[in-house]
Amino acid sequence: MGAGSRHILLVDDEPHVPLLVRPLLEQLGMTVQTARSLTEARRSLAQHRPDGVLLDLHLPDGSGLDLLRELRAAPDTGTLPILVISAEGDDRVLDEVERLGGLLLAKPFSPTKLSQRVLAALGAARGGTDR
Repeated sequence: MGAGSRHILLVDDEPHVPLLVRPLLEQLGMTVQTARSLTEARRSLAQHRPDGVLLDLHLPDGSGLDLLRELRAAPDTGTLPILVISAEGDDRVLDEVERLGGLLLAKPFSPTKLSQRVLAALGAARGGTDR
């Protein structure tokens, strides 16, 4: 995919999150695929490697932290930009996200902050900045 068409996988079971995030990222020229569970996310990742992942920690079939660990352990996704969006307050969990190289964005988040963090993460992954 070209620079103008970055593919983002959004993993969050809350129905309102894609309604907020999808149009925002599409305005930035990105395509967004959604998954509402770890199972759906794994299926999506097996079919297509995204340019970045927005990942909630609390999912109906497990913890997003498990998926973060899996992605970091795999050679083809080990450096994939992963932005963890969560209302999690447990310092041990947040420390683990940081240790695994996930970028944290606390819920609730502003659209501006989300845009900035996604662009920064994708720019850093390419070795530059988008704006």
